[in-house]
Amino acid sequence: MYQHLYQAFLNARPNVQHFACHSHHYWPDVTRTAMLEYWDDTAKMADDKWDYIFSTKMPQTQALIANALNVSKPERIVFAPNTHELLVRIHSTFAAQKKVKILTTDSEFYSFQRQSERWLQSDMVELVKVPTLPFESFEQRFAEAAQAQQFDWIFVSQVFFNSGLAIQDLSAFIQTLPKEPLITIDGYHGFFAIPTDLSELEHQVFYLSGSYKYAQGGEGACFAVIPDGNYEPIYTGWFAEFGDLHQRQVGQVGYAQNGQQFAGATMDMSAMYRLHASLDLFEKEGLSVDVIHDYVKRCQLAFLNHLENLNHPLLNTSNLMEQHLLDPSNATLSLSDTGLHGHFLTFKLAEKNVATLAKQLSEHGVKTDFRGDRLRFGFAIYHNPLDYDLSCLSANK
Repeated sequence: MYQHLYQAFLNARPNVQHFACHSHHYWPDVTRTAMLEYWDDTAKMADDKWDYIFSTKMPQTQALIANALNVSKPERIVFAPNTHELLVRIHSTFAAQKKVKILTTDSEFYSFQRQSERWLQSDMVELVKVPTLPFESFEQRFAEAAQAQQFDWIFVSQVFFNSGLAIQDLSAFIQTLPKEPLITIDGYHGFFAIPTDLSELEHQVFYLSGSYKYAQGGEGACFAVIPDGNYEPIYTGWFAEFGDLHQRQVGQVGYAQNGQQFAGATMDMSAMYRLHASLDLFEKEGLSVDVIHDYVKRCQLAFLNHLENLNHPLLNTSNLMEQHLLDPSNATLSLSDTGLHGHFLTFKLAEKNVATLAKQLSEHGVKTDFRGDRLRFGFAIYHNPLDYDLSCLSANK
């Protein structure tokens, strides 16, 4: 239905069933034009391009992101090449010698997992991790842990990268947490995948995401929604006072009065051009997050029904991590209308079986990815569910 928007990627990879959308999403064709637009703008403006980007292209992109997240102040949004840079900058808002007490989970993405564990090794932080499983009780257990001790920083994912399990009502969840700590939501698997409304949260939480996955602009264009507060991160770059460089005073470090206070330094803005192009395309095509999410859910249901017909001993719904999505009230397989979940489905198997299955599927043009004992299948609007074919699994049941 939407494959015409992705002809370049689809034609470059014929005979591939791409179920790794949650890892590297295909880009719509307009992003190639955006890359050339960036080159042409650079040729026309050279150094003057920065004024154009900060005065025109960046506000346009901020507005598109804000619209998707229901953020009332687009100027809260700041860009960076990756979310790691942003989370380290958030950490640098604490006093340099302070040992920061962090509450998080055992299922955060590698950037935060690795960095926080390295901080721990250096005795820079105290780390408390709440297991995400069993997920039925996760939100309650996390809230109880947050209230049980005094934390400086709370860091938690909206959708967990190793399962697709998602916080059901982000606003309600945040209200169960104490107000004193800095709260950061890793929204990378949430933004432009599941409907997200930050209107009640934009003033109090940091929300991190980017375009590598569901926003479909590729790597290099990450962002944070910055809450109220005059923050002065120690880890800072010249973009944080770009508009006031001519007013700098010796011995003083100034900061913007909006999200730009968390900006870094020179970055490749072609990524922002791609992100702008993809979000602008979705707006023009009427592809809201709700429309995309509904289409992906239907793709997931078609996939699960196809899988059930194969009757594979390992790759079946009994090993699906998102069991709560299956509606037991229906005789036929269906996804529950209630309950948010990511745009990928995760099967938990023995680690050796995961690697074997992923290799077997890849050899037959079915591209997935896996993390340890979890095999992940992602879904996108460039899928046609009628094309799903995992018959290669039938030969080796």
